[in-house]
Amino acid sequence: MQLKRKIGFYEKYIKRFLDILCSGAAIIVFCWLYVIIAVMVRVKLGKPVLFKQPRPGKINPKTGKERIFNMYKFRTMTDERDENGKLLPDEIRLTKFGRMLRATSLDELPEAFNILKGDMSVVGPRPQLVRDMVFMSEEQRMRHTAKPGLSGLAQVNGRNAVSWEDKIKWDLKYIEKISFISDIRIVWQTFKKVFVRSNITESNEEIDVTLDYGDALLKEGKVTKEEYDAKQAEARQLLGV
Repeated sequence: MQLKRKIGFYEKYIKRFLDILCSGAAIIVFCWLYVIIAVMVRVKLGKPVLFKQPRPGKINPKTGKERIFNMYKFRTMTDERDENGKLLPDEIRLTKFGRMLRATSLDELPEAFNILKGDMSVVGPRPQLVRDMVFMSEEQRMRHTAKPGLSGLAQVNGRNAVSWEDKIKWDLKYIEKISFISDIRIVWQTFKKVFVRSNITESNEEIDVTLDYGDALLKEGKVTKEEYDAKQAEARQLLGV
């Protein structure tokens, strides 16, 4: 399967200009907020203040492979380890302060620099982990024919509260027709969800820590342990670890 699709005028010529305009304006206007959050993270969680993690970006049409880039966020977890020096599970290291940053999406403010650099777009499929990408089918990887986004159709239709399959379906639906109107609609819906939080309740409809795609497939019996281990090894190879 050839991982290519038709790119419209808006996506080809206008979307990048708007990304630069919006990300640059956000960095300038909210520079004071960046400083405040950075100080709070340093005091409450220690250093480094920023969390850096490799993520799969847009597919290079010449190679057919995703370009791996480092995505930046404000740190939300501690470095607590067990007696053997191994990091404790995410749900333990995620503090109340970290949960607040995630619930308000303030931890994602540094991604404005990824957008400015061209790694990401304001709107697009959310960049998942490399170890998630290797479990995706060729059809699912079509989501990577568009730049990953700060927000996307999947985020305004459930975010972490929806299944992996539904999340990817929303991403594929988005790339069917990328337009200015659809991007504006997603930005507006994102704004409402972040500031109104109408879809988040105390019953924990949306959870802070979710299973990786491979872990979810293994748990559901959709991949064998051998297939799972092989894919994890593939992800480590892509990351050079």
